[in-house]
Amino acid sequence: MTAKRPVRLPAGPVDPGRPGTYRTTTGEYTLDPVRLPGFPAPVEMRAVVVAPKGAPGKRPLALFLHGRHATCYVPGDEDGVTIDWPCAKDAKPIPSHRGYLRDQELLASQGYVTVSISANGVNGQDWNAEDGGAQARSSLVRSHLARWADWAAKPATAPGPVREAPKADLSRVLLVGHSRGGEGVNRAAMDSLYPPAPAQDGYRDKVRWHIRGTVLIGPTIFGHNPVPDVPSLTILPGCDGDVSDLQGQVYADGTRGVSRGKALHSAVYMVGANHNYFNSEWTPGQAQAPADDDFWSDPEQPDPVCSPGTATRLTADQQHRAGATYIAAAARLFVAGDDRVRQLLDGTGRRAPSADPARVLTHAVGANRGAGFLPDGSVTVTGARLCDAIDPKAPCLNSETGSSPHFAHWQPEHETGRRAVALDWSAPGSTATVRPAKPLSLKDADSLALRVFVPPNTTGTRLDVSVTDSSGKRAKLGTVRVDGLPGSDRTASYWAHEVRVPLTAAARAGLDLRRVAALELTPRTGSGKAWLMDAWAWSPGTSVVREAPLTRVDIGRLKVKEGDSGVRTYQVPVRVSGKGSGTVRLYVLDPITGEAKDRLVTVRPGGTVEVPVRVEGNTRFAWDTSHDVLVKAVRGTVVGSHSGGVTAENDDPEPQVTVKPVADEVTEGQTLKWRVALSEPADAEIYTSIQLVSVAGGPELSTKDVDEQWLLENLIGEVPAGEVPLSQLDHPFLWVPVPAGSTGVDVTVPTVADEATEPAEYVGIQPGDDEGAPQGPVLKGTVLDAP
Repeated sequence: MTAKRPVRLPAGPVDPGRPGTYRTTTGEYTLDPVRLPGFPAPVEMRAVVVAPKGAPGKRPLALFLHGRHATCYVPGDEDGVTIDWPCAKDAKPIPSHRGYLRDQELLASQGYVTVSISANGVNGQDWNAEDGGAQARSSLVRSHLARWADWAAKPATAPGPVREAPKADLSRVLLVGHSRGGEGVNRAAMDSLYPPAPAQDGYRDKVRWHIRGTVLIGPTIFGHNPVPDVPSLTILPGCDGDVSDLQGQVYADGTRGVSRGKALHSAVYMVGANHNYFNSEWTPGQAQAPADDDFWSDPEQPDPVCSPGTATRLTADQQHRAGATYIAAAARLFVAGDDRVRQLLDGTGRRAPSADPARVLTHAVGANRGAGFLPDGSVTVTGARLCDAIDPKAPCLNSETGSSPHFAHWQPEHETGRRAVALDWSAPGSTATVRPAKPLSLKDADSLALRVFVPPNTTGTRLDVSVTDSSGKRAKLGTVRVDGLPGSDRTASYWAHEVRVPLTAAARAGLDLRRVAALELTPRTGSGKAWLMDAWAWSPGTSVVREAPLTRVDIGRLKVKEGDSGVRTYQVPVRVSGKGSGTVRLYVLDPITGEAKDRLVTVRPGGTVEVPVRVEGNTRFAWDTSHDVLVKAVRGTVVGSHSGGVTAENDDPEPQVTVKPVADEVTEGQTLKWRVALSEPADAEIYTSIQLVSVAGGPELSTKDVDEQWLLENLIGEVPAGEVPLSQLDHPFLWVPVPAGSTGVDVTVPTVADEATEPAEYVGIQPGDDEGAPQGPVLKGTVLDAP
């Protein structure tokens, strides 16, 4: 049974997806490449410009950054796709930057100058970057913005496509990023306000632009480090097969309580959209290079929500049109200041007809929201469970039950201070009460806005919403209905709807709205589950956003040699810059168990954060040991480089590995055995590969001559039907681990006896290193016929 689309939402007062009045012009520029810290090869400075023709005055600028995708392809060769940089001589760069041309054309028709930049040079080199390339992408974005600032000051120096465009107004910039490009433009917005350390940055000049907002499409946020005072719109594709946990939700949730809370952070859930189709160069049938649908679909077991052809799955064109519409909506609100568009983005429940037939739902934090009931803070809950989003023992949502973007995993196994309220009832009338440590003021607010989610594919969950003031006076504000999103076991569909109840009933009842002490949710349906993310005093309108002078924290990484003896203590490099003071939560991970210990730290620019690490020297081989530290903003801060630590590099040689026979001639039914020995014990597990090969001298040992259970446990892949020589298996390798502290283990091949009379049979073993490269001679094993 496939999911069905519900009744459409009412149309909003304006439709930003309608083309504007300007004709457009398109062209590309290529500049000298730039060098970015940590990347050996220079990164291209290439972009496509789409601009309005005849638009008067200076025009706002929208910059697009694509995400991490293959970088190179060989025309006509489906297998000739790589993520190398630079590309091989016979290959061409994949033009990912040209995948947003329709989005650019829509914005240009509405009067925006647009530029989409290429980042293949980052994609091909970010595999070893601790932050996944976020800082490099930011440097690239700001390098392009700096050129546009130069060209605005001296138009005659600009490339042809830029000279043909109206002059760009760098005080009105919108950044649009897809996938890792989303994290890249988020970091660019941060770096433009709170500069990173020059040694880590590829752009070290002045900031001559003002970022008015960001659009983040199916983004990563490995650092869980959004920019609280720059408005954002995050598109969450309901059928994302790449960033499938929809971690981009953190761009909204992660800003709560960090700064002034005046910037709107909108989350836009697009049912039936996948990850790739927002970029036409990642879309089959449209891309120049080979491309695919990132939501893999099994024809034998189609997904009821996301397989192509279901009622909820969008076609590539439907998805791209919906994406363009909401990019234009962000531009119209964040840059042009048209408050009428807000209803499409802030949970009011209005749709943009140009995005039809896509079903698009929104909620938000910030803007004109005031005091909030926040589970993250000091709060008491009765009648429900105050739960941790990330907790191996009792999380808000068990992974076997489903997946929620609100609970996207970060790096620690347990996170402190990231919570929700979980309701679970078997009969109507069981009230859940949330009491903050201090009464809240809802005075002058229009409504109470709640973000609540229920299980996917459920309908009709009804909750009474009531408040109580500090004198004990209580008023029921109203009843809300919450329906679940279409979902399957492969989608992250436990996502909050925004529902609002007016505060008029509380005013009529004489409650002191300046001192609201408790929020109550009372289920009116027979049984069910629901999760409350937060509830806010809400009023219509868009606030004026002024960026606060926040403190910035960056964790570095120190690499040291372990030494042969003694204990040395090192400090994790922590840089604190910016202005004011703030609070962060610091996590120190155990290098062996991965268990994290956390603490709150008050930080001030130029101050120190003590994180000592003890490194003990020895003379035994081990892998490098990483003593990792993570940091997350809590209040008055932003976090650039969220992870770092001290890496103790092994400086001892790896033990020599030898393989010698123990029983290399046996009768069938007995076990062939060789000893894998180390020249000395190590403090790490050492892997050796053993490849089964054919040898001269007679027939080869086959799958019928060895124990079937041994085949299943030791060889990758299914045991083939019939009789197959061991060397001809799809993956004829044994991986032999020698445990830490040990000097050797036996590798065995158990044979089975049969009643056939046959000559001796043979198998060869080729020892190899941990990557399978041959090491030493081939050894022969002989199996004699039973007498």
